[in-house]
Amino acid sequence: MNDSAIATAEPAASARTLARKKAVSPVTGTCEVVVRLMCVDDHALLVQGMRVQAELDPEIDFVSGLPDTSRLVDEVARIQPDVITLDVEMPGPDVFETADRLRQRFPDVRFAFLSAHVRDGLLAAAYRCGASGYFAKGDDLRDILDGLKRIARSARGTFIMGPKVVAQCPAARAVRGTKRSRRGSRDAEQIVSAVDRLSSREIEVLRHIGNGMSRVEIGKALSRSPKTIDGHQERIMRKLGIATRSELMRFAIREGIVQA
Repeated sequence: MNDSAIATAEPAASARTLARKKAVSPVTGTCEVVVRLMCVDDHALLVQGMRVQAELDPEIDFVSGLPDTSRLVDEVARIQPDVITLDVEMPGPDVFETADRLRQRFPDVRFAFLSAHVRDGLLAAAYRCGASGYFAKGDDLRDILDGLKRIARSARGTFIMGPKVVAQCPAARAVRGTKRSRRGSRDAEQIVSAVDRLSSREIEVLRHIGNGMSRVEIGKALSRSPKTIDGHQERIMRKLGIATRSELMRFAIREGIVQA
């Protein structure tokens, strides 16, 4: 597996040792600790796919699959997995709040998010709640499992992202450039969604841009001149690091601003 396929923000601390059985890695030929994996997702096909792929990897032991978080705490206490994957948009309690509580109760258990949506806001929320990784459901399952193994074997504070996350999220660059303390604390000001940098008026303009409205149409909708709208658009593009209006439209759609 090519290490460049997965992006890592990793502090310079020694990886923890897992008191688990070991297996010879087919990649390195070295004896590696077998990682115990739990997958929590309401999409049964995804859970089954993770299970099947894990069965092909001697370094992964798929120990549990859950459709929601209702029994998660009890199952973690009983099974003691090394890594848990959580779907971002499951029914029930907010998954980020659940993850934060999970981190506080089981500090030695790592967790990562899987999502069909690759957005700056979701990535920033995952980082701030204490996750160790974020992967897109469109990432190759082998890349995801490779990232999960690295999460389990890396120092506390490591944050690993799948290829699609790195390619599509500007916030991924900020995550990669941030180090966490050895205690795993976060500086919430360091990792923010790109949308958080925008004013309420700029978000409103961006929403109209995402809906395909022209500068004249937006000006009429907001009772502002087209020149004023041009100024808002220029500031939005500068804050987001986006060069063209078409890219702004795609960003607004991807981040869910159009539906807001």
